[in-house]
Amino acid sequence: MTAADHHPGIVETSPAGTPPAARVLRWPSEDDTAACARRLAALPALRNAFIALHGDLGAGKTTFVRHLLRALGVQGRIKSPTYAVVEPHDAADGLAVYHFDFYRFDDPREWDDAGFRELFAGPGLKLAEWPEKAAGMLPPADLDLRIESDADGLRTVQLHAASAAGGTLLEAAAA
Repeated sequence: MTAADHHPGIVETSPAGTPPAARVLRWPSEDDTAACARRLAALPALRNAFIALHGDLGAGKTTFVRHLLRALGVQGRIKSPTYAVVEPHDAADGLAVYHFDFYRFDDPREWDDAGFRELFAGPGLKLAEWPEKAAGMLPPADLDLRIESDADGLRTVQLHAASAAGGTLLEAAAA
């Protein structure tokens, strides 16, 4: 069964012959990560976007999410949803944000049982770490971030946009 079978109406593909946009960024410090998050948070296109975050343990996925949530005005403790799988947040302007961590996700039945399909079909920003663990269940991401960290802490971030909203986010992130 494909993602389209699981998510009719929310799975979109790029028009035939339209290559996805891509960029590579370098984040030498956490300040660069925070600056990128602030640029994204300022965009209306973020409101109903799905951003997928890829990278090894410790690459900086959760750090990026924390900076993005802070830039959106989320108050209080921002914890990783590693065990809960999803942590909901409300941004300062009422925007619903769902932070998923599929690292421990291994039972496709959990997708429907937990109501993830409804969350992805509904309004709000969706951020997913380890999306490959839910492959076939997730709709295509508007923006994919692949974060790699070297021994000196330099983060190399490959961004791929697969939608018009993702293209807008990619351009802002790379500015």
